[in-house]
Amino acid sequence: MSTTKPFNIAIVGGGISGLTLAIGLHKQNVPFTVYESAHKFGEIGAGVGFGPNSVRAMGLISPEIVEGYKRRATYGWDRKNWFTVRVGDERKAGPDGLIKQKEAQGLKVGDPVFEIHYTDDSLAGGVHRAHFLDELLRLIPEGTSKLGKRLVDITNATDGSQDVVLHFADGTTAQHSAVVGCDGIKSKSRDILVGEDYKAVFSGKYAYRGLIPMDKAIEKLGEEIAQNPQMYMGYHGHVLTFPIEKGKTMNVVAFNSCDTWTDPQWVVKTSKEKMLDDFSAWGAQVKAIIEGMEKRDIWALFNDPPAPTYYGTSPRICLLGDAAHATTPHQGAGAGMCIEDCFVLSRLLGEAKDVQDLDKVFQVYDEVRRPRTQKLVKTSKEAGMLYDFELEGDDLEAIEKNFKSRMSWIWDEDLEGELEKALSMLRGE
Repeated sequence: MSTTKPFNIAIVGGGISGLTLAIGLHKQNVPFTVYESAHKFGEIGAGVGFGPNSVRAMGLISPEIVEGYKRRATYGWDRKNWFTVRVGDERKAGPDGLIKQKEAQGLKVGDPVFEIHYTDDSLAGGVHRAHFLDELLRLIPEGTSKLGKRLVDITNATDGSQDVVLHFADGTTAQHSAVVGCDGIKSKSRDILVGEDYKAVFSGKYAYRGLIPMDKAIEKLGEEIAQNPQMYMGYHGHVLTFPIEKGKTMNVVAFNSCDTWTDPQWVVKTSKEKMLDDFSAWGAQVKAIIEGMEKRDIWALFNDPPAPTYYGTSPRICLLGDAAHATTPHQGAGAGMCIEDCFVLSRLLGEAKDVQDLDKVFQVYDEVRRPRTQKLVKTSKEAGMLYDFELEGDDLEAIEKNFKSRMSWIWDEDLEGELEKALSMLRGE
């Protein structure tokens, strides 16, 4: 067995990114401690989708992550189908009730218009965030995490060691060779590294998120629609549904648009009246979905402006996942990019011989990962506009062509090739 590395990493944040990185570092014999601000581990939100690239990245970090994912993942009837795309907005129909541009096919609002297929189904599916986090927690060694540790600052150690010192809100400190910030979209690590100018900005979209028990969903929509991933497009909004919790529940995310978000809270309670009002011009299926949603939360959707760097050397900080590149959810790829980051960074840290190599590791990680992840933030925002008839207008032919060509660069990434490139750069080849 390889010997333990002569350096140690502080992981700030115990969500999906932080715990996945911890598992990766454990596999590479890199000592670490996870610092989580909450008093227990947990994830907010319900369903999260993982594309084929995400599941491949899990397997490359540790097959045990894939096993945990498989225990929790939910799939539609046809593994290859990402979403069946429909028009949900009555305003796209003529007086005869037929969708404009689809009269020849006799398609009405709510009928399937086209499907988006994975090029490689590779276990792509959806999980409940909290349940997936539970699976990750089982793979973290005892005694490697500390709860109730809210980061307030990171400074250089004053003992000549070149270490970093983490300062927490409870007045305690911790000293490590380096910090990896996995502290999400409101990342303190990011603020410390790149400053306030690069805080997340409102994307122009908000979402109602909720759940419908599957038996109720089937009653309203029928088995095929309820048990498979659906997207309903419309003017300045779209609605997604997909099964989670092994098919016990239908997850719903209903998106709408506004110019600004002024509430300091990004998740706020709302009324059924407000939700129905936002979708008052939509068809019977979407209205039935909105009517059936059990929770009534609005989530304002923010995303990160492109950071000039994901790392710094004094103090030694590296950003990963949403702390580096928080994105809107419109390509279902944000969590997957976090897993990819963990694969590349954990393997690079596994190659480091000593603490002097860490700056080079972070530089290579930044060079390899920043272009791909920042492209996701940009294209995800565009995807939201596409589904909301804002990018290609309401031209269904143009939307279908755009949609069918926009996902393969995410799903079909050669992750092992990406790692090889990074390792060559690390070795100076």
